[in-house]
Amino acid sequence: MSFDEELLDDPSHCDTLGVGDKSQLDDWLEKFEHYRCYPIKGKLVPDAKLPSSDRIISMEELAKYDGMNQEKPTGENAGYGTLPIYLGALDKVFDVSFGGVHMYGKDGPYNRFAGKDASRALALMSFDVKDVENTDISDLDEKKVKVLKDWVTSFEEKKGYPVVGKMDKKL
Repeated sequence: MSFDEELLDDPSHCDTLGVGDKSQLDDWLEKFEHYRCYPIKGKLVPDAKLPSSDRIISMEELAKYDGMNQEKPTGENAGYGTLPIYLGALDKVFDVSFGGVHMYGKDGPYNRFAGKDASRALALMSFDVKDVENTDISDLDEKKVKVLKDWVTSFEEKKGYPVVGKMDKKL
């Protein structure tokens, strides 16, 4: 079995494994599921199956991805353990379910931002409901806007959350 980085980052290579490698992978899956009791929550979603970062997402659509729906998704979200969790910041929509379920999902400390344009709350570093519900950032000073941009950079570069669309709003 190869551990080349190009192969590790692309789950479609599992389809091309030989009999021995496939058997070894199945053994690992069995160990994780039955001996360590790790629940299967979904499968890896290849980059090619992620929504386009150019699609426009309305605030109504964004609200559907708030981390509260625990049902197994179908259709365009098949493969996810639950519906993805989206968070809007500046004009971008991030899929924070990639490593962020425990933070943004049901009962997570940042769930109040899930399914919302959290731009103002992030810029002000606020959990206050009035800041979470208010999406206007036009009155923020340059320092606060920089804080927001730093959050967006962190989501993209440090956390690696995929951008799955653009918010349907004017900046």
